[in-house]
Amino acid sequence: MATVEVKVPDIGDFKDVPVIEIAVKVGDIVKIDDPLITLESDKATMEVPSSIAGKIADILVKQGDRVSQGIAIVTVEADGASAAAPAPAAAPVSPALAAPVSPAQKAAPAEATGPAIADFSGVHASPGVRRLARELGVDLTKLAGTGEKGRVTKDDLKASLAGTGKGNADAVMSGGSGIPEIPAVDFSRFGPIETKALVRIKRISGPFLHRAWLNIPHVTHNDDADITELDKYRKELDEIAKGDKTAPYRVSLLPFLMKASVNALKAFPEFNASLSPEKDALIYKKYYNIGIAVDTPEGLVVPVVQDVDRKGVVEISRELGLISGKARDGKLSPAEMQGATFTISSLGGIGGTAFTPIVNAPEVAILGVVRSKMAPVWDGNEFKPRLMLPLSLSYDHRVIDGALAARFARHLAHALEDVRRLVL
Repeated sequence: MATVEVKVPDIGDFKDVPVIEIAVKVGDIVKIDDPLITLESDKATMEVPSSIAGKIADILVKQGDRVSQGIAIVTVEADGASAAAPAPAAAPVSPALAAPVSPAQKAAPAEATGPAIADFSGVHASPGVRRLARELGVDLTKLAGTGEKGRVTKDDLKASLAGTGKGNADAVMSGGSGIPEIPAVDFSRFGPIETKALVRIKRISGPFLHRAWLNIPHVTHNDDADITELDKYRKELDEIAKGDKTAPYRVSLLPFLMKASVNALKAFPEFNASLSPEKDALIYKKYYNIGIAVDTPEGLVVPVVQDVDRKGVVEISRELGLISGKARDGKLSPAEMQGATFTISSLGGIGGTAFTPIVNAPEVAILGVVRSKMAPVWDGNEFKPRLMLPLSLSYDHRVIDGALAARFARHLAHALEDVRRLVL
C-alpha cells in the first residue's frame, strides 16, 4: 500500500480558509469523494472530498487551522490505482451563494477573516450540533450529553440555552425564525417504505435554499414576451452552428435571454445589486455575470457565465455547451460557480406555465422561464398566432417594489421581442 497525501484542491479565490469540521479520524476507511474536512469562509462553505480510496493514516490539520489550495490535509494508505486518481474540486455547500470577492477582501490578511474556531474535536457530537454550538456561542466541552454513549444532542443545546437566559431556545434552534420543526412520523406504521439518502448536491444546498426563503420576502411577477421573430433568427443561427465542421454547437433561447437580461440590468441597476451586510445600503455591481441553473443527474447546480455584456450570442452558446457538459459530469470547479449578479432558471425543455424560483441570495432577483407556446394575440385589427414565452421574475421586496419589477419585466420582454435591442 502506498501512502498518499490528499491536498486542498482548487477552491477559487479563497485563501486561508478556516477548517470548521474534520469528518474523519485515523483508521477510517474512505472512498473517492467522501468528505474529509469542511471549510467555511465569510462567503461560502465547502466540503473537501477525498481524491483516493483507502484508510486514513494521519490527519495533518486540526479544527481552527486555516488552509489554502495545495495544503496537505490527510495521508491515506491507498493502492496504486487509487493513488493515481485526480483530485476532485472542493464541493461548495451552496455555489450560488458564493458571492464575488472584492479586491479589499482579497487583500485582507488571514487574521482579519474572523475569530478563532472553537475546538470541539474531543466532544461526542454530530457536525451539525458542533456548527450550531459555534454559531450560538455554546461551549460543548462543558455540556453533559444525554444522547447514546454520552452524545451531545440538539436537545442538550436547547437546555443549555434555556438555562443561560439566551432567549427562546426553540426559536434559536429553528434558525431564529421561531418556526417549529415538523414532527417526525413513523411512516412504516401505514405500509412498506424505503429510505434513500439525498444526493450530495441536494443534501448540501437544501439548507441554503431554506435560509434564502426564510430571509428574503419573495414576490414573483409574471409576464409574457412575444419571441416569434427572435425564434426564427435563433433557428437560423442554430442551423449554422450544427453545420460547423470544426466544433459543432447549438444555439438555444438561453443566450438571448442572457443578453436581454443584461440589457434590462443596465436599465434597472437595482437588479444588479446586493444589500450591504448592515441592510442599510445597496452595493451596485458594475459587471454582468449570469448564473444558469443546470439540471444534472445529481441535482441542480448553477455555473456562472462571466462578462455576458462583452460576449455575443455565438460565443455564449459555445461557452454554455462546455459548462453544461462539465456540470452534468460533476467537474465544475468552485470558481466556475461564483460571482453571479443575476440568475436564470429555465424549465423550457420540460414544460409548465409559470413558477416561483427562489432568489439566490445575495442576489436580489432571479428569472424563471418555462416552455413557450403559440397563442392568439390581438394586433389591433385581428388575432394572429404568436410564439409567447412566459417569464417569472422573483425578487427581494426589501430592494425592489412591484412597480419596478413590472417595468423590468416589460423591458426584458421588449428586448426579446426585437433582437436589435440586444445590441444596445
